Amino acid sequence: MPRDGKIMAAALRQFQADKAQRQTQLEQRTAQAYRRVPGLADLDGELRGTAARIVLAAFESEGDPERALAALEENNLALQHRRTALLTAAGLPADWLDDAPACRRCGDTGYLPDGRACQCLLQYYTREQNRQLSKLMDLENQSFDRFSLEWYSEAVRPDYGCSPRENMRMVRGLCEKYARTFPQESANLLFTGPPGLGKTFLSACIAREVSARGFSVVYDTASHVLEQFERRKFGREDPYEEDPDRDVNRYLRCDLLLMDDLGTEMNLPFSQSVVYQIINERLVNARRTVLSSNLPVEELGRRYGEAVLSRIRGEYQIVWFFGEDIRRLKRDR
Repeated sequence: MPRDGKIMAAALRQFQADKAQRQTQLEQRTAQAYRRVPGLADLDGELRGTAARIVLAAFESEGDPERALAALEENNLALQHRRTALLTAAGLPADWLDDAPACRRCGDTGYLPDGRACQCLLQYYTREQNRQLSKLMDLENQSFDRFSLEWYSEAVRPDYGCSPRENMRMVRGLCEKYARTFPQESANLLFTGPPGLGKTFLSACIAREVSARGFSVVYDTASHVLEQFERRKFGREDPYEEDPDRDVNRYLRCDLLLMDDLGTEMNLPFSQSVVYQIINERLVNARRTVLSSNLPVEELGRRYGEAVLSRIRGEYQIVWFFGEDIRRLKRDR
């Protein structure tokens, strides 16, 4: 699956920093143990010389090198037992000074022998990705188990044939399944309905769960997405600003793109072409997208054209949100 280069670079920096910190901590423990346990430093010196003595014995023992090697190995084990005894007698754990890798699968390199990123490094990637997502979304508090139905009315809406609460119960279940089965059984989604009904909240829930499963996730508002496409096309004046090329690639190549507030940006021909490009290119490459808009589907068609409308109707599952504005209800309570 494609991974964001910027996020992976940040993950690698933290991975290496933690590895260096563990090494520093080992050196500090070793120095403390040497001061505390007489004879331990000399014993470790003998152990470090064992490898050289084994190699030397292999060359010098013309008659029976295996016997010499076995004797050295036995001596090495005896030294290790003495070392363990010294540490435990001083009240220290037997493995207090072991230089074992934190991850035995990759030996703390971050990569497996076949070149794939190890799971330990991918955990750093997920944490960094969530940190980036948290700049725009409240991932800590926005989760499926925190999504409350109490704010939605139980009164049946004749125009929808069910109550807002019943509808949102189905929507929450749909979103949970979407995140849990991503990407095998997950289609593209369009959240549509008035403001304040939970579209962004459920987008955050999906982003959190899919990211936790190791997929690359990008969340952004439609206005900022279009701004990055525009800056890539027409150039940048400030070289210290965000890199639009990198961000555009993230939008097009990530496993899951969540684009919020579609339809709030300026309605220009350039916007229409960008929205079509994003939707079409991600469909062609079988990459999942969740769009969120306050506009009804027909209005999205008038705004972005028949080509966009056709793809939404044919390739997206439309998820309806209706009811009273939750933000207003919370404010008035």
